[in-house]
Amino acid sequence: MTEYLELAKEWFLSLGENYGVNPIIFGSIYVGAIPFFTASIAWLIKNYKARKSIILPALSSILFFISSYLYLIIVGKNVPVWVYGVVVLLIIIGAYSTVQKIKKRINTSPEEL
Repeated sequence: MTEYLELAKEWFLSLGENYGVNPIIFGSIYVGAIPFFTASIAWLIKNYKARKSIILPALSSILFFISSYLYLIIVGKNVPVWVYGVVVLLIIIGAYSTVQKIKKRINTSPEEL
């Protein structure tokens, strides 16, 4: 079992070498952005319920949501075109899911959260 994990690790790290992307940095950005994304969504919902502008929290949410993919697009070299297609698909699915969750939270009273 450990040899399969080692092979998977080597394959994963080789992707970074082949495409000029450090997988540790990509993963760190991906995981590290989660609390900031969550805080931005909470800020967006709070502003919406207070009838304040949601532009800044929405932009912040978007930036944190796509930050790791921006790293891939900016730093990556010789990345196959299909990878960009997968990234776009992931962003679309994630955005749809996030919008649905925001709608649900906006329609939920604070006592129910």
